[in-house]
Amino acid sequence: MFNRRVAFSAVLIGAVLVACSSRGGGILPQQNGQVALPSIASDLIVTANVPAHTIGEELPSEGVGTYSSPFWKATLGGYTQMKYAQSLGFPPGTKITIRNLSKKTPHTLNVVAAIKGPPANFPKNPSLKTQKHGGSVLEAGYASGVIQPGKSVTVTLSKAGTYLIGCAFHYGEGMHDVLVVSRKAKPGQQGTPPPHGGGGSPPPTTGPSPTGY
Repeated sequence: MFNRRVAFSAVLIGAVLVACSSRGGGILPQQNGQVALPSIASDLIVTANVPAHTIGEELPSEGVGTYSSPFWKATLGGYTQMKYAQSLGFPPGTKITIRNLSKKTPHTLNVVAAIKGPPANFPKNPSLKTQKHGGSVLEAGYASGVIQPGKSVTVTLSKAGTYLIGCAFHYGEGMHDVLVVSRKAKPGQQGTPPPHGGGGSPPPTTGPSPTGY
């Protein structure tokens, strides 16, 4: 009986290894808290820092940095779908999570205005609510309410459009971004992290990709 079990285990492990190798290696192990996705090419591995259908938010100086977008003609900061600041993009109907990535600082996500396209002219001193407003659907006037460090809220992107968003507490500190809700929308070029945890470093100057902004 013991020999049969050993033989069965060896066959099962071999089958799993063959299946993984036939799919290009499968899911790779975690690296420094990041989940490595299946490799697209032998020299390219994509890492995901923020889960799918999630917007991560924190002060630019806390780590997410800024991005000077030539497409939107504005500096974006404080929000990401990956790791560093970027314009955001989701298809309509997506239920997303807004997660506060900060360790000690509360944030919000407020819809500042709806626009038709670039440039993203962020108003200087908008009046943004700290109380939750707009229910569970993101549209003009939506406010997430205070999201404490490490906490999150969910909202559905029911209405297509292009929205200027910002944090009610830190809008003046560069925490504002562009959120595109359309069928082919995807997140844009990522910016750069702040040097030594203070201020934003010079962001990349490359233009937007065909599917990003």
